Amino acid sequence: MLPVPDTAIIVVAAGSGTRLDAGAPKAFVGIDSRSILRHALDGVFAASPAQVIVVAPAGFEGDAETEVRAAAGDRVDLGRVVTGGDTRQRSVAAGLDALWGDVTRVLVHDAARALTPPEVIDAVAAAVDEATGVIPTLPVIDTLKRVDGDAVVGPIDRSELAAAQTPQGFPRALLESAYEAALTAGVDHTDDAALFAAAGHRVRQITGSARGFKITTPADLERARHLLAAVSEVPAEAPVAAPADAAPAAWRGPRVGLGTDVHAFGGDGDLWLAGLEWPGEPALSGHSDGDAVAHAIVDALLGAAGLGDIGEHFGTAHPEYAGAHAEVFLARTRELLDEAGFAIGNVSAQFQGNRPRFSARRAEAERVLSMALGGAPVSITATTTDRLGFPGRGEGIAVTAVAMVHPR
Repeated sequence: MLPVPDTAIIVVAAGSGTRLDAGAPKAFVGIDSRSILRHALDGVFAASPAQVIVVAPAGFEGDAETEVRAAAGDRVDLGRVVTGGDTRQRSVAAGLDALWGDVTRVLVHDAARALTPPEVIDAVAAAVDEATGVIPTLPVIDTLKRVDGDAVVGPIDRSELAAAQTPQGFPRALLESAYEAALTAGVDHTDDAALFAAAGHRVRQITGSARGFKITTPADLERARHLLAAVSEVPAEAPVAAPADAAPAAWRGPRVGLGTDVHAFGGDGDLWLAGLEWPGEPALSGHSDGDAVAHAIVDALLGAAGLGDIGEHFGTAHPEYAGAHAEVFLARTRELLDEAGFAIGNVSAQFQGNRPRFSARRAEAERVLSMALGGAPVSITATTTDRLGFPGRGEGIAVTAVAMVHPR
């Protein structure tokens, strides 16, 4: 007998998938040999035990029941299918009506975020308390502009923005009362966190995953297929024995990468180094901001994961990164590693140069770089070269970085 869980996950699979244009409700479109819904349920049932309620479109309840039974394994008694409503909000309300009495916290998950790792699901559930909702987010890395028609009005500060994902988690009692109020008022909200916040409750964020993207368009579907194909090509474990002339099996343990970067002084404006601006210090020249520390870290991480180098992903062929700072480079690198199935262990970098004086801002730099990498530990050291070489002559800065990653 399975213990009755105190957590429930409502998997919303009732969308029509108009933008996907695949001839079927979105959740039942195939990514590979399995549907979007099946992949989503594989992640849900791989997380900690919870009541699982799938909200299916009318007429597809039997198909949803088949997917639940295929994904659940010995947890099949935890799964249930209900029929959705004519809006997402009414579909979630139908899921809420099916909750067991022991459930105290509820996660609402879009089936369209089919590749969300079970670790994110567990992290959201663990972060919910009796008064606070929780959503996973990723930093916004694109440059954003405010527009009026075809006119660009001005920039938007992306440091105040985050991209919301699911599952979104809430204390059950407060979520149910918030839904009752919204349905009574006839107000539709864009997501459950907005509905919860509109009822006066607090919502906080935790770090999401690049694999938690929403499958909305045919391009998104191709991205999901590519990611699943890449994972399936890596064997789960090395063979016990192999012929001496056989090709080496893929290594599934921790991997280490080395990165170096060199920039000369002579750029415009103030210096950017290790994710920080250094007013009054001469700038480094480069395609972006010349931050040699950040660039060496990127190369080390990409090398560790076997994903090429910084020039391939951020070079002059990518004008969108011209002038970009460390947080953009590192956040995008973290996404690339996440999509390839790697997590960052730690990063260490050392820069060689006579300036700037680094020790007073070491902790600040390490904190900024770590945040951009999703909280991974970062350590930075600095040294002079006793006036030897171009760093010693004050012509520029050289950086060496080492990074460790491991497969998820």
